Amino acid sequence: MAAPQSTGSTPTRTASRTTLGRALMWPAVTAGVGILLIYNSFGTPVDDKPPAPPAAVASATPEILGSHAAPAPLPPSPTTVGPTMPRSVPERLSIPAIGVNAPFTDLSLGANGQLDAPPPNDNNLVGWYKDGATPGERGASIVAGHVDTLTGPAVFLQLQYLKPGAKVDITRADGSVATFKVDSVEQFSKANFPDERVYADTNSAQLRLITCGGAYDKTAKDYKDNVVAFAHLDTFKEG
Repeated sequence: MAAPQSTGSTPTRTASRTTLGRALMWPAVTAGVGILLIYNSFGTPVDDKPPAPPAAVASATPEILGSHAAPAPLPPSPTTVGPTMPRSVPERLSIPAIGVNAPFTDLSLGANGQLDAPPPNDNNLVGWYKDGATPGERGASIVAGHVDTLTGPAVFLQLQYLKPGAKVDITRADGSVATFKVDSVEQFSKANFPDERVYADTNSAQLRLITCGGAYDKTAKDYKDNVVAFAHLDTFKEG
């Protein structure tokens, strides 16, 4: 849940390329130093099935997201491509194509250097890494959500079924609405996750929606894959 916010300018990102652990990671930098971000859900699985398709959503298992080191960012581009918006924190996510309408919670680092998880008992909540780009700003904004929890299917259960061209609307604190268009939805093994492609800095306003997917490994208590939706800012409405 997957992925990243507070006010202020977007920090510069630097970090190691080394793959570490098994929980999903997002990039962050404080004072120019890369920090590992890990997000885990809680509970013991009762089923090893991946999320059911939209027509057959019945029960689901709690996930533990995989983990990857944030890549070194691409060199800053002198030219910004496409529309961008000033910084404003996200408040609500709407994806009509898969029935998502959920509020945001900020995700930040805990005392142990790991990313605090959203409440494990809230099925309709998405998290945003608050020290990264806000949705609509230049850069890749990281949004994560559970595919399921101990209480059943969760907000990103159907993320894998999202199609290219689908619209993603994010209402922001300043009253503006950023509308993203999905470019692709892809599934990656957590053992071979494309860190740079997902997390690297961009010269346009991008969005990454991340959750778990694939088969559930009862021994590791973890889904084997991550599902990532790649999207770009298409249009926006000022508040």
